[in-house]
Amino acid sequence: MIGIVGGGIAGLAAAYRLQTRGHEVQIFEATEDIGGLAAVYETPGDDIEKFYHHLSKSEETIVELAEGLGLGDRVEWRVGTNGYYVDGVAHPLNTPWEILAYPHMSLYDKFRLGMLTLGIDVRGGTPDVDAYDDLAAYEHDTVREFVAEHTTQSVYENFVDPLLDGKYGSRKDEISAAWFLGRVRFRGERDPLRGEILGYFDGGFGVLLDALVNAVGRENITTGARVTDLTVSDGDVESLTVDRGSPDDGPGESAAATHAVDAAVVAAMPNVLEQLTGYGCEVDFQGAVCGLATMEASLLDTYWLNVAHDAPFGALVEHTNFVDRERYGGDHLLYIAAYVQDSDEELWRMDDDEVRETWLSEIESMFPDFDRESVSEVRIARNPRAAPIYERGYLDLVVPYHLDEEVGEGVYYAGMASEAQYPERSLNGGVVAGYEVADRIASQTGTSGPQ
Repeated sequence: MIGIVGGGIAGLAAAYRLQTRGHEVQIFEATEDIGGLAAVYETPGDDIEKFYHHLSKSEETIVELAEGLGLGDRVEWRVGTNGYYVDGVAHPLNTPWEILAYPHMSLYDKFRLGMLTLGIDVRGGTPDVDAYDDLAAYEHDTVREFVAEHTTQSVYENFVDPLLDGKYGSRKDEISAAWFLGRVRFRGERDPLRGEILGYFDGGFGVLLDALVNAVGRENITTGARVTDLTVSDGDVESLTVDRGSPDDGPGESAAATHAVDAAVVAAMPNVLEQLTGYGCEVDFQGAVCGLATMEASLLDTYWLNVAHDAPFGALVEHTNFVDRERYGGDHLLYIAAYVQDSDEELWRMDDDEVRETWLSEIESMFPDFDRESVSEVRIARNPRAAPIYERGYLDLVVPYHLDEEVGEGVYYAGMASEAQYPERSLNGGVVAGYEVADRIASQTGTSGPQ
């Protein structure tokens, strides 16, 4: 039996792939919920993710998984419009003429930034279309250094720096240019007359989770099951110890059980890996506070609005400007997205009521026509490790898929600190990481072909 620690997208994908290779699997999820960062809220219509999600055209593995689960026709490709809020104005940045009209960069700035987004280096006078293919070549440059050299100083100061500040705050000067360049390339396809092409599931990402759970088999998934020990004996993985106790258990009561395993996959955050195996990971993570406001009226004219000034959030994402609001009972749904770099930051220490008041007050100051009485509910989700901090040299910090030398034969890792989550973390990266460890296990056991 293959034991899998964690019931997020990576753990589910690993289990699904292993089963196609003929392996028996068992997933142990510490919480009562499956899906991790892809967990959902209920609405009067379709469920919606607690943390916003969409697909880019470059995310092929998760689309292939959906097709394999019979959900190919549920993947919808839509236009996701973008804007940038600067000096009290929300500037749309989708069509060529909207970009040309943006007042905070010169025409030359826009040309240099446009060439970079197309993957063309024009610094030497002769366009180089292959200059940015190797992200690792820029791994030790900062975003500031890279953007100033490959575009202009003005592009960095007037466009990139505010975005970086909203994403990474006090850590922004440590971020690798490889992350920035990869993020530009990651986003992928655009409709030149309308905007970026993004994917979403008819019914939400919960549809994919449900299909994965059904494919793996609910009998092969145990929730409320915290793995407390991973035992390695004579260099080989031997067992997982799982505690299904509750806070009401009295002294001396234990619901722990030991399960013999042929291999163990830790599909969780690296702190869980360290607790179980002693393997330390040096990747730092940032937390996220993400609100979902239910509104009677629309706030934005765009799907995604980045915010340039020092606001208590980095972006406003009006989901129902991307997916029809009729799917959610006619409500308008707005994500309010903020990242925190430290648990001592004021936003992280606020309770939910304080966060709501802070956010709604800021939105009132940004949009004079906004009526907070139109907001019927703001649901808030928090995660202390929502995304890695992609500092310089990040690739040297990722956790190997197979930890045979570091921990023991049969121990694998498919969490957020895996290479599949570089240069940007995504649900697609989780699927890739799950597949990577499953294929390595299958190769080790000689069951690499589908059964």
